Amino acid sequence: MKMFLKWIPAWLLVLVFIMACENEPKKPNFLFVLVDDQSPFDLKTYDPNSILETPTIDNLAKSGMVFHSARHMGSMNGAVCTPSRHMIMSGRTLWHLPPSAEFQKQTDPHPIDEQTIGAVFNRAGYKTMRTCKKGNSYPGANKQFAVIKDATKRGGTEESGSAWHAKQVLDYLGERELNQESDPFFIYFGFSHPHDPRNGTPELLAKYGAVNHKDTSSFPPANPKQPALQENYLPAHPFHHGHLELRDEERVSGVWKRRDEQTVRNELGREYACSENIDIQLGKVLKKLEEMGELDNTYIIYTSDHGMSIGRHGLMGKQNLYEHTWRVPFIVKGPGIKAGQQVEGNIYLLDILPTVCELAGIEIPETVEGTSFKPVLDGEKEFIREVQYGVYCGGSKPGMRTVKKGDWKLIKYDLLEGSLRKTQLFNLAENPNEYLPEHGKTGEMQTNLADNPKNADKLKEMEVVLWEQMKANDDPYRLWDQAD
Repeated sequence: MKMFLKWIPAWLLVLVFIMACENEPKKPNFLFVLVDDQSPFDLKTYDPNSILETPTIDNLAKSGMVFHSARHMGSMNGAVCTPSRHMIMSGRTLWHLPPSAEFQKQTDPHPIDEQTIGAVFNRAGYKTMRTCKKGNSYPGANKQFAVIKDATKRGGTEESGSAWHAKQVLDYLGERELNQESDPFFIYFGFSHPHDPRNGTPELLAKYGAVNHKDTSSFPPANPKQPALQENYLPAHPFHHGHLELRDEERVSGVWKRRDEQTVRNELGREYACSENIDIQLGKVLKKLEEMGELDNTYIIYTSDHGMSIGRHGLMGKQNLYEHTWRVPFIVKGPGIKAGQQVEGNIYLLDILPTVCELAGIEIPETVEGTSFKPVLDGEKEFIREVQYGVYCGGSKPGMRTVKKGDWKLIKYDLLEGSLRKTQLFNLAENPNEYLPEHGKTGEMQTNLADNPKNADKLKEMEVVLWEQMKANDDPYRLWDQAD
């Protein structure tokens, strides 16, 4: 063989090498878009009756895959976004996260930091960049990205709002173009909105009939342009949420403790104004990728760290386990993904890291506990797990737990040192809005079914499923009616 190679001209060997390189498949790029505090039901993709206009996101949904059962696993503290972002970055389950997920100021280096998205893609030869809010995040993972442009931007101007985050990405892409970079990229494109204070741009606030209300002694003006109340709106939740002096339920600027129609509709208008601005900024980045010839080779993932209430069930924040808050919007478009698909998926946000690794041909770190949903993207599966489990215990312990299996969902509350214990059972096929008796619906299934003797067997079954999930996920707490 060596004798044979000796007689081949050097120029021919070089040509063969160049041709081999040219025929090697190009690594895909990734644009991971994470918004802060957005219920899936704000979007027309999940609620056709929504008046929120998001043409860029709508087009992503039409040209990619929409997940209807994408969820965050929950939180052990009031800042739900903190453990959520730890799970996104690390692929770890809720009770196996670094200490900074629970104790936000405990940010000493941790071994998991080196196994998070930025570090993993750096080692694989990707160029990594992120822009996002500061705080309530995972500092050890954030600093792994090669280019970091973080700042909290929740204002209504180009410099103080969502446009700032888009500008960081556009500038980064412009530098790549100028330097003729060919290495694949992973861009973490995070926004600070629509998290409160929802200070939208003046023109979008006007579009949705909203104002940035500041006066605690008066109500915001009513306006017919404001979004209608959500179908599961209540003027008050039927029982305490178990988190005393919770900021999201008591001190959100423009709302405070009020749940009247005027206040809630104005706040929904502010939310929509911020969300449409996000859509506009995302559109700018996608247009730039198209101009660069990179769009068709880029996986775009659009999601939120968790959902949000804003009047649904009489709540304002994210510290609950109803569908509007436990679920997140989740849309994926990219190479090989057929357009117009709608799937259940049954995914967690912690499944993102193993999935993008598999899509990029990168070995999944051994520390990852999530499951790749690439088989769903490839059309081989409808979902990757049958059961999903959720937690909120940022207030009183042990707090709230939920589990979903098929159409059935159980929520249990063990709050305020055992003085408040409640059980809810819903059939989501018959009652997707999780109506309670306080909603006054007449349908037999459109209410909490836990106390209906007809559902005793199903309740018992779901109690067992929850107990199994709590043990499987190393939940450190037990509810009042559970025992080893």
